[in-house]
Amino acid sequence: MDRCVRKAYAKINLGLDVVRRLENGYHEVRMIMQTVGIADVLTLEKRPSGITVSTDSGELPTDENNLIYKAAKLMLEKHDIREGVHIHLEKHIPIAAGMAGGSTDAAATFIGMNELFALGDSEEDLRELGVKVGADVPYCIMGGTALAEGIGEVLTRLPAPPDAFLVVAKPDINVSTKFVYEHIDKEGVEHHPDIDGMIKALDNGELQGIVSRLENVLEAVTVKAHPVITEIKDTLNENGAMGSLMSGSGPTVFGLFADEEIAEKALRAVKEKNLAKQLFITCFAEGGMNGK
Repeated sequence: MDRCVRKAYAKINLGLDVVRRLENGYHEVRMIMQTVGIADVLTLEKRPSGITVSTDSGELPTDENNLIYKAAKLMLEKHDIREGVHIHLEKHIPIAAGMAGGSTDAAATFIGMNELFALGDSEEDLRELGVKVGADVPYCIMGGTALAEGIGEVLTRLPAPPDAFLVVAKPDINVSTKFVYEHIDKEGVEHHPDIDGMIKALDNGELQGIVSRLENVLEAVTVKAHPVITEIKDTLNENGAMGSLMSGSGPTVFGLFADEEIAEKALRAVKEKNLAKQLFITCFAEGGMNGK
């Protein structure tokens, strides 16, 4: 095989709790992670030597600072591969959005390199390597629905939620994850999400039980800096969302809907108010090594 194509699926957080700040500066978290159907596309091609990265996005580096480059380099070094690779990224996931866009591109690179060079690494092998690139990368390699603990790398697979439609809205702002976590440290967490209750709702296939427990402790910090997040949530809820939440450190907001037509109406309402330029209707997805 000289060429392969992999999709890199975005994620949302159905629940996000910060347990404490660790001595190394990272944070211990408990999160319910969920893959959704918005995906970048990576095309990997063998080259005689070296690593090159290209993309249709003008916002991303293509040198060794790109997570795609870092993932490819780790795979070549681990397996002592003398050949090289060119990787082209077709970008669809919003950038700096709380949807693990960079991490999932790295994850797809690990999976794609494994396929392209027929290396035979297991999912566990790739996840162990992936954490060297970023805390969300192991989850993106796994995909689907999972409880993420530790700094996000301790993963427990969970049952997928019942089918639903999602409106995903990314306002025209970027949020610094570092800024959000620094302010969580200063202000503390007053209320912790019911992550265990969310797990039970997933086990029982109860969409309403999942919706009623949507909560993200980082939302309080990001909303203070960017009130548009509340405006988007309110607009989605007023137009038929069962529930809505900010993903990750933001600023992307998603709403859950039982009906696609209602989801389309809500998307139009957000668009008409000019609250977000990047808008999607999507569904839950499997992603990871199983997602092509």
